[in-house]
Amino acid sequence: MRDAVIVEAVRTPIGKGRPNGSLAHVHPVELLAHTLRTLVERSGVDPSLIDDVIGGTVDQVGEQAMNTTRYAVLSAGFPESVPATTVDRQCGSSQQAVHFAAQGVMSGAYDLVVACGVESMSRVPMWSNVPEGKDPFGPGVAERYPEGLIPQGISAELIAAKWSISREEMDAFAVESHRKAAAAWESGLFADEVAPLDGVTRDECVRPGSSTEVLAGLKPAYYDPAFGERFPQIDWNVTAGNASPVNDGASAVLITSSETAARLGLRPLARLHSFAVTGSDPLLMLTGVVPATEKVLRKASLSLDDIDLFEVNEAFSSVVLAWRQETGADLSKVNVHGGAIAIGHPLGASGTRLTTTLVHAMRARGARYALQTMCEAGGLANAMVLEGL
Repeated sequence: MRDAVIVEAVRTPIGKGRPNGSLAHVHPVELLAHTLRTLVERSGVDPSLIDDVIGGTVDQVGEQAMNTTRYAVLSAGFPESVPATTVDRQCGSSQQAVHFAAQGVMSGAYDLVVACGVESMSRVPMWSNVPEGKDPFGPGVAERYPEGLIPQGISAELIAAKWSISREEMDAFAVESHRKAAAAWESGLFADEVAPLDGVTRDECVRPGSSTEVLAGLKPAYYDPAFGERFPQIDWNVTAGNASPVNDGASAVLITSSETAARLGLRPLARLHSFAVTGSDPLLMLTGVVPATEKVLRKASLSLDDIDLFEVNEAFSSVVLAWRQETGADLSKVNVHGGAIAIGHPLGASGTRLTTTLVHAMRARGARYALQTMCEAGGLANAMVLEGL
């Protein structure tokens, strides 16, 4: 079986997902098209050689409907012969696109493929794809979970309670995310991965001056008396400060085999080593990163100590801190250039955003192995191991 390698990885700056956000004026198709154009420009590949473009988008409705990835391919100026599809594994949508793309290369189905993702949360807000009064779960799920499923914010609170994670710990983790992201920007570590757009050159949500004192003043983001009665163990410590914001952005990686890379004169950044996807309790919802990490390490025949860098999506501080308790990972190796709490979490774009940041961090730090994992709505998680080249 052939291998699969990443030869280029780019992302937009990440804007606030609000009407006044720095990228709110950009149509989501154009956000993604910008990364696709930049990807082929920086790699030097002929886009006509691309066998497929696999993109992730979560809220596939309105301006993100009708297979957004296909229209981004056309807007980017790629030949009409280049196909595209859009996938949804919630927050892990574009990481799943990476898995599909790499597996296609390894099997021989593809020679050159793009995995990417986009979300414009300013123009297509979260849950826009579920009209008011409509049930996206169905009667079978209602019967299986008669007390009802719960929002992610409540899941984050339950995780904090189950793993005894304090407000102070969550706030301190969030501040450290901002500190690392700000330091990465100041050191020029994002220069090779970010493709400025319409004068926007930096991530909009990074707050260099963030402090635990400031975050301590924020109110609970998800307080609800009904859920408090149902889950009396919740202390209501999740806030806007220790959770990821809503954002606009796009990202893309170019994947091929080592053989094709050599033939085309492309420089591999990392090899896609192993993959895993898991399901978990849909009430806790966000804990799948723990079994996903264990599963991908087994598949890779590696131990936690073999991993030099981790990217664990910072949907909420409590998720990463619970993952750390369960795995025993060294937090100094986790999200070394900051995570989603600081950089942002444009849902469908986040998987390949993490991959983009990770492969550039691997090269900057000379990492041998790296692991990326993401929690996802519904009790899902993706994980993969990358090998430095």
